[in-house]
Amino acid sequence: MADQEAWRPPRACDDYWSEWKQCKTILNLFHHYYTYGETPSCTQWKRDYQNCRAWEKTKSAAAKDALCNSERERIAEKQKHTPVWTLRKSPPADWYMPLDEDKPK
Repeated sequence: MADQEAWRPPRACDDYWSEWKQCKTILNLFHHYYTYGETPSCTQWKRDYQNCRAWEKTKSAAAKDALCNSERERIAEKQKHTPVWTLRKSPPADWYMPLDEDKPK
């Protein structure tokens, strides 16, 4: 029981509310539609807000599990994209040399 008392949501409930409100703005709808060709689904942010409030009021285990699973899925979604650039292990051998920006080609 002490573990359940010490657990806190990954974010404040107001953060979920703010994310939901921002998701519904006309600017975000336009940007998402322009970028991905479809409008964003904001229902997960609202569901997370409701689960967070439910956990705050009743300490519901179902709300806690739903909130944890949602955050795990959100993190996994962020991490599944490969980076655009390949990362270097060390700097180039001539990193200290001046650049040839001044010389005409």
